[in-house]
Amino acid sequence: MPALLTEDQLGRVVNETVPMLVALLDTPSPTGYTREAIALVGEAFSALDIPGLSLRETKKGALMLTLKGKSGAAPRALTAHVDTLGAMVKEVKPNGRLKLTMIGGSPWTGIENEGVTVRTADDTRIRGQVVLANGSTHVNKDAGTAVRGADTLEVRLDARTISASETRALGIAPGDFVFFDPRVELSEAGFIRSRHLDDKLCVAAVYGALMALRDAGALAALPQDTHILISNYEEVGHGGGSDWPDNLDEMLVVDMAAIGIGQESDEYSVTLCVKDNSGPYSFAMNEKIRRLARESGIDLKTDIYPFYSSDGSAYWRAGGAAQVALIGPGVDNSHGCERSHLDALGDTIHLLAAYLLS
Repeated sequence: MPALLTEDQLGRVVNETVPMLVALLDTPSPTGYTREAIALVGEAFSALDIPGLSLRETKKGALMLTLKGKSGAAPRALTAHVDTLGAMVKEVKPNGRLKLTMIGGSPWTGIENEGVTVRTADDTRIRGQVVLANGSTHVNKDAGTAVRGADTLEVRLDARTISASETRALGIAPGDFVFFDPRVELSEAGFIRSRHLDDKLCVAAVYGALMALRDAGALAALPQDTHILISNYEEVGHGGGSDWPDNLDEMLVVDMAAIGIGQESDEYSVTLCVKDNSGPYSFAMNEKIRRLARESGIDLKTDIYPFYSSDGSAYWRAGGAAQVALIGPGVDNSHGCERSHLDALGDTIHLLAAYLLS
């Protein structure tokens, strides 16, 4: 693999992947409303101009890409998800502010004071901010210690409204999507900080791997037909459970590596997850990923995630029979304001490219 991707080549691919990643991070895609992000991803992959690459939108609104290989006897799969955490309007409160219901597992403490955009049914976009109800410390002596949750945090709209009727007149109603600001920032030291790196960083890694193989003229050597699902319901547990061929042989899930106390993962590396709360992944496929990393000179971390499941979990629960493994770049502060490093993106691209040609 070093002959396929030199350090300079990999650096160029990473640099050319970053604009796509930033555009994707800036495109709202909470589970249930991913049409804009799916369109962006479809345009980005189409623009790679890879011969034989086909794209289709599934009935669930996900994106399926297919690459023909030398054989279709044992097809393979990659999957990464474009859906993110977010919220919906649960209730228009009597004071004109909004009560939220969460989409996915974002902690309430992680969204206080975050800027948001409310999308109405007619696609009007109204700005606001998540604040603590009665949050002024000059009025409420318990503001600093109050429990943060659905009943204590509310959306304060940037609109002249102090009643439910005035807010409803803006077109806002229960069920409207609420997008959290991503706040994307790239540093000179190579860090990328943003909400929703889970899992848009991995969608970008798949994009970068195909770019690398295209540029190396290596896609003609693809050994098996390969199906790539950019899923859109992972955060609620069923994104990767459908739309696969019956004779699928292997699935490599690409999702963020969780960093924390007791974990091996870091922000600079790609990690192989050998077990999460859905159980161990495929031993034989894990061995294969370890071997590919060694041969490619990649410092692969291995880890176990105690509170985590993936599109591979959904695939198995739906009755899928293929072997499944899970890799991904290290992401700090998952489901909050997340951070990773371009080195982790590069290693993930490199390992994906090695896997596709194996």
